Amino acid sequence: MHTELYNEMAKSVIDGEVDNAKNLALRALVEDIEPLDAINKGFVIGINDVGEKFSSGQCFLPELVMAGEAMKAALTVLEPEMAKRGTERKVLGNVVLATIQGDIHDIGKTLVGIMLSSNGFRVYDMGVDAHIDVLMQKSEEVEADIIAVSALLTTTMINQRTLIEQLSKSGLREKVKVMVGGAPVTQDWADEIGADGYSEDAIGAVIVAKQILGH
Repeated sequence: MHTELYNEMAKSVIDGEVDNAKNLALRALVEDIEPLDAINKGFVIGINDVGEKFSSGQCFLPELVMAGEAMKAALTVLEPEMAKRGTERKVLGNVVLATIQGDIHDIGKTLVGIMLSSNGFRVYDMGVDAHIDVLMQKSEEVEADIIAVSALLTTTMINQRTLIEQLSKSGLREKVKVMVGGAPVTQDWADEIGADGYSEDAIGAVIVAKQILGH
């Protein structure tokens, strides 16, 4: 049932066709397809395909960005309809996402947000140069399961350590997992500072986030 339409949905994301993705989402509603099925059996298949190809070097950053835009266009149509029907997606966890204090690099962090939200996480993107106290406050406010922080400079990755230290001092560390990433960041650094997870790319971030929350 609807296999062809699901394939078209996946392809619209793979090809980064924003208008087509939106139109296919609208068509799903007209044909009375469950919005959740359209997301999981159609659009998510596409974004994960692009994410995997990006990880293995088979496609490049602009293609992943466009795929993310197409995915977002579909979700803006389908998510309000799900809320109306009371069939919201199962949320795997709340993630507070940011580029750490002192750092203004945005693209990698944004891609991680797209991949996490596409795969069932509720993401609160705090932008760039996010101060540690703001991240801690937000994590308490939304009862975050994960704080995920990116750094692109060796001078700012130190603040990933500071975040973990401040979480420990305030008693929040037991409540929230910390994921780190960014160009200079390695698994060794993550281990050294006591982070719960590390990934070098957006598709890996989804796998790690699921692992550390036991999904």
